[in-house]
Amino acid sequence: MYHFKILRKMKKILNLKRITSILFILLITTSCELEEVNREIQDTDLVYTSVTGYEGVINYAYNSLYYFYGKLDGIGAQEMGTDLWWSESYLSPYTQYGSELTTTQGQNQVFWQGFYAAINYANLGIYYADKVTDYTDEQRNEKVAEAYFIRGWSYLQIVEQYGGVVLRTLPSSIDSEKENFPVRSTELEFYDLILSDLEFAAKYLPVSQGAEKGRASKKAALGMLAKAYLQRTRLGDEALYASKALKVAKDLIDNQAAYGCGLWESTDTESGYAQLWDGPNNKNNKEFLFLESIDPNDETRANPEGNNRGRTRQYYEMDLKNVGAEWGTTEKNCAWYGRANSNGIKPTKYLLTEIFTPEKNPADTRFQNTFFTEYYNSRWSDFKISSEVLAKYEKDPALAGHVIKNTAGTYYSGEVYYDGRTVYRPTVNASGNVNMVDNDSDGYLDGISVFTPNYPMTAAEKYSLPFLIATPDEMFDSSGRWVTDASSSLGAYYKKCYPSFNKFSSIYWIYNNQRWLGDVPILRLGDVYLIAAEAALRASNDQATAAGYVNTLRKRAAITSRQNEMIVPVGQVDLDFILAERARELTGEQVRWEDLKRFGKLNNTYLNRTNPDITGFVDDKHIVRPVPQSFLDAIGNANEFGTNGY
Repeated sequence: MYHFKILRKMKKILNLKRITSILFILLITTSCELEEVNREIQDTDLVYTSVTGYEGVINYAYNSLYYFYGKLDGIGAQEMGTDLWWSESYLSPYTQYGSELTTTQGQNQVFWQGFYAAINYANLGIYYADKVTDYTDEQRNEKVAEAYFIRGWSYLQIVEQYGGVVLRTLPSSIDSEKENFPVRSTELEFYDLILSDLEFAAKYLPVSQGAEKGRASKKAALGMLAKAYLQRTRLGDEALYASKALKVAKDLIDNQAAYGCGLWESTDTESGYAQLWDGPNNKNNKEFLFLESIDPNDETRANPEGNNRGRTRQYYEMDLKNVGAEWGTTEKNCAWYGRANSNGIKPTKYLLTEIFTPEKNPADTRFQNTFFTEYYNSRWSDFKISSEVLAKYEKDPALAGHVIKNTAGTYYSGEVYYDGRTVYRPTVNASGNVNMVDNDSDGYLDGISVFTPNYPMTAAEKYSLPFLIATPDEMFDSSGRWVTDASSSLGAYYKKCYPSFNKFSSIYWIYNNQRWLGDVPILRLGDVYLIAAEAALRASNDQATAAGYVNTLRKRAAITSRQNEMIVPVGQVDLDFILAERARELTGEQVRWEDLKRFGKLNNTYLNRTNPDITGFVDDKHIVRPVPQSFLDAIGNANEFGTNGY
């Protein structure tokens, strides 16, 4: 039977009080395989009806999120295969819609099994809520509201990825017969339950969960409910559900202080968007509504995979191991960028030059707070440029012998370094520490090795400046595709040079070159502003209201002296503008695939224009993912249930 087993006796985990300290023991061997076994616990009712035992069940319901946010299992499904990213070698089943996207694909199985595990625990919590002794009605409602939130949120992920599959409202131990012969539910039936669950959560969750910030609170439920209402519009009754989304989003925005959240406000020197991603603001970030919470003082137990977390920056990193190394970067010695051994996801030309403004100093600071473009010498010694490298990259021969200054050093907590950088850990070894100066007065720091701007530079600049430069002209061919060995004389090298996604790279929370200990937002207030704007358009084409929400968000993306440059006219704010604005605001935050699905853009026509490297997309087929083989093998009606066309 398709059940999940708790491998430790329930009594041994009942005293675990914080989500971040609970091990997600459903993963028996690796993050790509979940063992499916019968769940056998003695005295179940006795355990689950005690306050301590019941809260242990609720705690377990949160564990799955650690496998999806900041991890490949979620990044592939929720962010790849869109208009924003491409990789010829990494996560190719998702980035390319290739033949590897099958019922046995590893990340796809983890996504399915992990969210259904969360649903099963949530169902346990809902089933036993009325049987728990020693709760007041208020305490009971607040606690079971967490289960309703987890179930509604999890089913939202399931239905968007897989369509109408299995909808369960009872725990597997109670409803075992239906587990063996499951039937499909419609997407409308999914949304009926999702919305009901999130409405309950929004009504009963407390405004604050105190120090346990990883738990769902009222602001999380309101934000997720608005998101679910809006996503429901793709199934019909658009104006009705958009109106509901707008009403909930407006409540959260208008009363954000009462709900314990807010946007970061710009200053004369730093935009609100920059402050959003500043490391010191991460652990008590007022914009995060629901998050993956990591305890930096207990990093080995902070999530179920221990050391194998916080690696998002590596997946999106340019090749600092080979190409960059010819100019002074290294694979391992820089904890800031991350180790360059698990990389290959790169931005599309559409993202770099149409979504973001391809200018050197735009008013909008979101590009510079989303990507690294400057990579520094991290060898712990100065580096001389060789004649061979200059000839290879067709640079000025007179640069031979030029010294790229070392910038690597040890950061110590309590000290302030270049550009206000500080660290939480006692010591961190990374670049950007020393020699952050421009002694040769060329407008660039003396330790820069590689530069990957999203704007054009002159041929003279690229020829004479003493570091490797890759602009969109070098990255892409005339059709907008990424260069290859065949399409460009230097394509073998420039295809590995690009801006690297950096939202989850603040040096403040670096542990080492493979681990980052910052919190990861799953839903934040900036998203809710865009939900409100989109809902206003879908409900009644109210461009004035939509523009109000959009311009508030855009202004906080600039320093105060340039905020007026960010204001867009009311008539410009339509659904196409909102979709682009969502990319500017939320790139890399694992929402893009469902955005394209809601906007009706998961099709060849749109993807051919915005990401022409994707050639494997099949209309109708690829709007849902394969049903995992592990599930099909465990049920008695696999042929009847089907694979979703795979």
